[in-house]
Amino acid sequence: MPPKSSKKPAPAPFSTAKSSKVTKNPLFEATPRNFGIGGDIQPKRDLTRFLKWPAYVRLQRQKVILHQRLKVPPSIAQFAHTLDKNTATQLYKLLNKYRPETKQQKKARLEAAAKAHAEGKKEENKKVCTVKYGLNHVVSLVEAKKAALVAIADDVDPIELVIFLPALCRKMGVPYVIVKSKSRLGTVVHKKTAAVLALTERCEGQLWR
Repeated sequence: MPPKSSKKPAPAPFSTAKSSKVTKNPLFEATPRNFGIGGDIQPKRDLTRFLKWPAYVRLQRQKVILHQRLKVPPSIAQFAHTLDKNTATQLYKLLNKYRPETKQQKKARLEAAAKAHAEGKKEENKKVCTVKYGLNHVVSLVEAKKAALVAIADDVDPIELVIFLPALCRKMGVPYVIVKSKSRLGTVVHKKTAAVLALTERCEGQLWR
């Protein structure tokens, strides 16, 4: 007897195998979309990568990357080490106690003083302790050793405006802090932004707490 072969016989041509077609529900017809020109509306895609950002946004991002990749000198690097949140909150509580008067408050005070002067009353010119602002003013206070505390913003642009101030404060023995956001410093003195703020000597009956 010839040995049995392990090969399977080839399938018969044009086999009459039963096709397993799924019966579709005629109520739900498939309507494939055509995304060609003049066809269906394109689906929403994330186009962030292809968006042309405004120039100031691109400059901000490029600046951050440069700070990460380049060796930053110590005089500039010190502005990255700002006050922590809790200490900054206490600082702003202190600064808000000595906010300068607004235009409306000044107008009301001058009107009251004029009225008192017209009535012949004696005026009391009491010295009021307020936060000092303005870079030139604060620098002159530090040089004269009249400043008791200096708050410097970390995002002053160009940074060269305040880069010398920490060294000057150390030389004159004036305590200083670097805080985030010049706009937050500006709110203390009713301005949009403020590069530096300074507290001067204590006034009578006004203790810093």
